[in-house]
Amino acid sequence: MPDLVLRSVRQPGDTTFSDVHITGGIITQIVPAGTDSTRPHPTRPAPAVAGPTGTPAAVDLEGRTVVPGLWDEHVHLTQWALTGARFDLSAAASAREALELVRAQAIAAARPTPLIGVRFRDAIWADAPTLRGLDEVTRGHPTALISHDLHCVWLNSAAAERFGVRVDESGLLREQAAFALTIALGQLPDAEVDALATQAGARAAARGVVGIVDFEMTWNPGVWQRRIADGFDSLRIDAGIYLADLDRAIAERMHTGDRIAGTRGLLSVGPLKMLIDGSLGTRTAFCVDEYPVGGHGVLTVSEDDLVEILVNATAAGLLPAVHAIGDAANTIALNAFERAAATGRIEHAQFLQADDFARFARLGVIASVQPEHALDDRDTVELNWAAGADRVFALRSLLDAGATLAFGSDAPVAPLDPFTTMSAASSRARSDGREPWRPDQVVTRAQALAASARGRTRLRVGDVADIAILDGDPLTVSDAVFERMPVAATLLAGRVTHGGALFAG
Repeated sequence: MPDLVLRSVRQPGDTTFSDVHITGGIITQIVPAGTDSTRPHPTRPAPAVAGPTGTPAAVDLEGRTVVPGLWDEHVHLTQWALTGARFDLSAAASAREALELVRAQAIAAARPTPLIGVRFRDAIWADAPTLRGLDEVTRGHPTALISHDLHCVWLNSAAAERFGVRVDESGLLREQAAFALTIALGQLPDAEVDALATQAGARAAARGVVGIVDFEMTWNPGVWQRRIADGFDSLRIDAGIYLADLDRAIAERMHTGDRIAGTRGLLSVGPLKMLIDGSLGTRTAFCVDEYPVGGHGVLTVSEDDLVEILVNATAAGLLPAVHAIGDAANTIALNAFERAAATGRIEHAQFLQADDFARFARLGVIASVQPEHALDDRDTVELNWAAGADRVFALRSLLDAGATLAFGSDAPVAPLDPFTTMSAASSRARSDGREPWRPDQVVTRAQALAASARGRTRLRVGDVADIAILDGDPLTVSDAVFERMPVAATLLAGRVTHGGALFAG
């Protein structure tokens, strides 16, 4: 029995109208508008109509555009959910400016709750963070500031004492020490964090998102089983697994792509995540050339060890997802995939050597990239990777070499909004007046949509009815509208997760 008909819709680029039939959460027909009805094609607004028993409900969408539901392929959902309750330091152009923002927050903050800030960018500051400076403005109030890339935390002496960590005169923790402290800062009651996660899921659905790959640094399958059992239902979740939990995943016979029982079809096993280098903002991404401040970054897993991990993961049915940002790290990751005869994903793939672009296609390795980072990091790139900047965030070069792209945000590093992501990829600019950055690397809107919808740009009969309903055609609207595309409604297997008023009788 059909459940729903979406009347008078268009697919991207179309000038004609269609009716989309949904039965049991599956698209069963896409026919010219009016084919299934004796009434003429609608020329004025009409509400949703619920037919008699045995007939579908129908809603006239008045020529809106329907696209496959959107995915964010790289999210840290808990960190994204928590960010809304923390203060933003992204406007600080120096350590001094950051300290003044912290001073204002410290005056108003309730004690003894730790003061937590986010999104500082010391890689473009002329002055450096110091422990002494942060101590002076916070006056004993435990304070931790998380960098925009999550790879660094700047904390004061009171926070270091409270969380049992040691810091030098910079007050900075990097990489694993920073990750551990970030996790500790999020140790709130499950009910409180889960409520924030539910709100974050609703915000994502409001942007046309139907699913995410969650790479939160925890045992994700268990977290999401709890949340879904408690009512979370706005998104599909591919729960990433970290290398530390590989043995547990094998023991529980988890395979990437498997649905996890008892989660209403919302939860699947995601990829196996491993980090082999750091980040650009923290200047720990592993690079061929030295940074201006010295050093080549850090390599945390050798090529030989990575080969062994990839072999074991593949044998266990887990798709490897290797975090590699620097050009040297990406070469090592691709070498390891080739030696292991494995396929998988490279997360970020920000900086590549010229010979490595074509290897993604040849080896069947997906480039899981975050286009908005290009605009966030353009100044940092010019300061730190200027000699190779033509090989940074080179999306067009990857596509031209035959690579498959999968778009994500890395939220909270960038907003969990696929239109922000797609706009960055297709324009290399924001509506902030700055010139496009390296516009030779733009991709088309259709290519951006495919990278945000798991390879699809149009609805097809037989697809699960995960659908975003837009108030404009993503292939033809202006850049300014595309960046902030109005999303009228979102459906998950035909169930409304956003825009319920559009379907009200």
